[in-house]
Amino acid sequence: MAVKFKVLPRKNPQDLLAPEKYYAAVINNGEVDMETLAGMIAYQSTLTDTDCYAVLMSLEHNIISELSQGRIVRLGKLGNFQVSISSGGKDTPEEVSANDIVNNRILFRPGKKLRSMLSILTYRKAS
Repeated sequence: MAVKFKVLPRKNPQDLLAPEKYYAAVINNGEVDMETLAGMIAYQSTLTDTDCYAVLMSLEHNIISELSQGRIVRLGKLGNFQVSISSGGKDTPEEVSANDIVNNRILFRPGKKLRSMLSILTYRKAS
């Protein structure tokens, strides 16, 4: 099986007059939700769909809770989540305040198995 991609034109945001260049972009092949994941896990174990769903919902709740307290959430071989921020620069440390934060996001750093999955993916251009 291969991940399909399409080709999209994009302008250079730093030089809008420059000619467009073309880039590969993944075509997503559907999605999977928590209920489906719970069913898949239940099928592979002795737990019920409901039990698995409850665990996944608790995991989500606890990840949010821990990230909101500034903690890194380490999920073993799956990977790590952490909050990251960007701020404007100031001349002295005393000048920096929470008002200077211009962006925030959640970073995910995949574990070894997820990273190695990327190295064995194949790609196919969509027709």
